[in-house]
Amino acid sequence: MFDPVHLRSFLEVARSRSFTAAARRLNLRQSTVSQHVGKLELAAGRRLFLRDTHSVELTSDGSVMVGFATSILERHSDAERYFTQSGVRGRVRFGASEDLVLHELPRILSEFRRSHPLVDFELTVGLSEVLFRQLHDGKLDLVFGKRRTGERHGEPVWTDRLAFFAAPDFVLDAGGPVPLVTYPPPSITREAALDALEKSGRGAHVACVTGSLNGLRAACLAGLGVVYHAETLPPAGLVPVRTRLREELGPAVDVEFVLEPRRSVLSEPEQALRAVILENADRLRA
Repeated sequence: MFDPVHLRSFLEVARSRSFTAAARRLNLRQSTVSQHVGKLELAAGRRLFLRDTHSVELTSDGSVMVGFATSILERHSDAERYFTQSGVRGRVRFGASEDLVLHELPRILSEFRRSHPLVDFELTVGLSEVLFRQLHDGKLDLVFGKRRTGERHGEPVWTDRLAFFAAPDFVLDAGGPVPLVTYPPPSITREAALDALEKSGRGAHVACVTGSLNGLRAACLAGLGVVYHAETLPPAGLVPVRTRLREELGPAVDVEFVLEPRRSVLSEPEQALRAVILENADRLRA
């Protein structure tokens, strides 16, 4: 009765509350997503969204459909996985940068684990520099993290730009050092932020040090300062500083997100995980 393609479009609109955003995430035209939702509403005989030029909201029937659509697609995936199950088996110890784990990467890893149930998967989350050290010490098999522009290690996935983010109501003092919320050393973004602020002439005052992205976000939302972070992976609730302040705090710095294996010849699980990440590079960027 309900086409899985239509259900996927419906769920993406329900999550994002935007046909435009849903189309972008699904790599479809907005008109196509609208057609999918329209056909689903026709099949259900109920209106699923209340739409105007400014907002998209679920109706009561739409809220019920979210549960049904999720269950139907899960069962569809179970059946597909059963009949196309990968025979890849073994272990992969994967390290992922803090920047990545609050966005699309967890979903991609979940899909990988469902499609490769025989793989013993171990995840380590941390600072890129620490993960690369663990990789070289033989404690990890594959690392997905940041490297400085000009470095040669790893396989590039995409180039990003670092920029200053803060709470929407944060006001930076006109003069004096900039309050900085940052990771402890060794941290690529900490090093880059301190260097940029020194070159700007403002300097930095380290207002908060935390080892987690959630900690950075909480400190910024509390108004303690600004954080230097990848533009395509903004911490939820934080916004880029105003244009005038961008210029005052110095030019943006590029970094590269890369995949680096422990050895030149990858095992089957490592090859499979590498392929999944590269195939989903566009999804990983918010």
